[in-house]
Amino acid sequence: MPSYGELADILNFKSKYSAQYLVKKWLKVGIVNRDYKGKITPGKLFMPLKLLGTIQAGLPTPAEEQDLDSISLDDWLINKKSDNFMLKVTGDSMIEAGIQPDDQVIVERGRAPKNGDIVVAEVDNEWTLKYFEKRNNQTRLIPANKNYKPIIPRQELKIGGIVTAVVRKY
Repeated sequence: MPSYGELADILNFKSKYSAQYLVKKWLKVGIVNRDYKGKITPGKLFMPLKLLGTIQAGLPTPAEEQDLDSISLDDWLINKKSDNFMLKVTGDSMIEAGIQPDDQVIVERGRAPKNGDIVVAEVDNEWTLKYFEKRNNQTRLIPANKNYKPIIPRQELKIGGIVTAVVRKY
């Protein structure tokens, strides 16, 4: 994050105090936070949205708008911000898992994958997104598209993280 002086320059403020005042306001609403050393860190990516109820995806049913709660997509999609990152998906090998080209995936580092997890993996020096499967000491990466074959690492396999969410904008 920029210092107060840098922030003042970016925003064309005449003084650092103006930048400090603005940061104070941002702290109150959660746009930025302070770490244990008092330094400014990014806050929530999204402001809380109202959760108004449920919607039937089967047969139509009567529905009433209810103000159930407010949720932040950050809190809902991300457990620990420092362990997560996003990637833009290219290719169609995971379309049967509901992951389309141009989707964004949220990936969590540091967890050991289990069978059936969708992982970001480096296989023989190339990166891919596939289902993780380990049987009888053999690891395979399984696509979710019948036009592709499973990948069995020849030399090396590194797991970069586990996909925890898919984000798609219509």
